[in-house]
Amino acid sequence: MNKELLQELKNKLEEEKKALEKDLASFADKDRRIKYDYDTRYPNLDDNTDTAASDSNAQEITTFDNLLALEHLLELRLKDVDEALEKIKHNDGSYGKCEICHNDIEINRLKINPAARICAKC
Repeated sequence: MNKELLQELKNKLEEEKKALEKDLASFADKDRRIKYDYDTRYPNLDDNTDTAASDSNAQEITTFDNLLALEHLLELRLKDVDEALEKIKHNDGSYGKCEICHNDIEINRLKINPAARICAKC
């Protein structure tokens, strides 16, 4: 892989990492003890209507459940992005190699998903 392409992919990964961290910070707090772990804050929804308290509680619980699921997905993606950046940083030839068959991951696949860990065949 040429240096220009590698730099392009690295830049994409760094931009995505910043975006993921920003998205996570909007509703979760980073756990300082566990890498890639965030703790979703319980939503405090403004209730400007005369709805019953139980309806408000149900809405808060639903929102919290949805945020937990989103948190998990974003954490996994952040981990993949960060691991790809580490592979590039170490410059040991592991970036762009399939973790299953150890062949090169297709360039077009990496352009679409620079954090790809496996090739299209695997």
